[in-house]
Amino acid sequence: MFRRLLVQSRRRHGSSVAVLGAAGGIGQPLSLLIKQSPLVSELSLYDVVNTPGVAADLSHCNTPGKVRATVGEGKAVEALQGADVVVIPAGVPRKPGMTRDDLFNTNAKIVATLAEACGTACPDACFLVISNPVNSTVPIFAETLKKMGVYDKKRLFGVTTLDVVRAQTFVAENQGTDVATTKVDVIGGHAGTTILPLLSQIPGAKFSDDDVKALTRRVQFGGDEVVQAKDGAGSATLSMAYAGAHFTFRLLDALNGAPNVTECTFVENDLTRAPFFSTPVTLGKHGVDTIHPFGTLSAFEQDNFDAMLPDLLAQAEKGIAFVKNH
Repeated sequence: MFRRLLVQSRRRHGSSVAVLGAAGGIGQPLSLLIKQSPLVSELSLYDVVNTPGVAADLSHCNTPGKVRATVGEGKAVEALQGADVVVIPAGVPRKPGMTRDDLFNTNAKIVATLAEACGTACPDACFLVISNPVNSTVPIFAETLKKMGVYDKKRLFGVTTLDVVRAQTFVAENQGTDVATTKVDVIGGHAGTTILPLLSQIPGAKFSDDDVKALTRRVQFGGDEVVQAKDGAGSATLSMAYAGAHFTFRLLDALNGAPNVTECTFVENDLTRAPFFSTPVTLGKHGVDTIHPFGTLSAFEQDNFDAMLPDLLAQAEKGIAFVKNH
């Protein structure tokens, strides 16, 4: 996938990309992948510790993008000067037995602080939120920018690409198809049962009822699979970096005028009662171009959809309330 994206993008104009949380478990491999792209003329790395070492290491890679580092609490505004795209994996990772909701109290404050820095330094940039729990942190980011008077719903994205990556991998294994050409839309949110792979809409695929249940649950709780396998040593960092880089490249292509760039992403829309909902979105020169409906659901998917909406609403409200109360 990356080889194809990089080759297609060689004639594009370079952009300035900032990674907030660049020294972390997701931030380091994500920054490495982004450094490879000819789409990127400058890679600005920010974290509260260890950023200079990461930047020095990456600067030795023989790709055109220049790397600069900013380190220390309260220094994000400096790192964000001139950024066209800001990718935000900053926050505390999941540990065994920890749900995404358990991360809320710590990561909510981190995301709100970084959103303020973005609103100050680069309000016209596109913001890609990876920090969990995405169902709450994206509303936090939006509400913070609204309070500053600089919110543009076309430029704020919750990165749910990892759910799509997992779905395509697991479906290809189940169906014996080429993973490179297997396409699965995943809608909803980015936490447990709010993640809904649309298995009924995959052309040519045939699943038993047991397959549908098992695959859906595996996509929904794939993160737990990694947390348990790492046995206390971390969460899904490498696959998340891969997915985050993929979405970054796709957005950069669209910003540079590439046609027909469509990805599932968690954006503000009115498709459901939830203020933010992940659905196929065509990206364009200004961020969101077209929000697509997710089509007809199977009975199994409809049941999951009906059950997820109250959770999505509650998780969004939790983020909105955090900003109002802080």
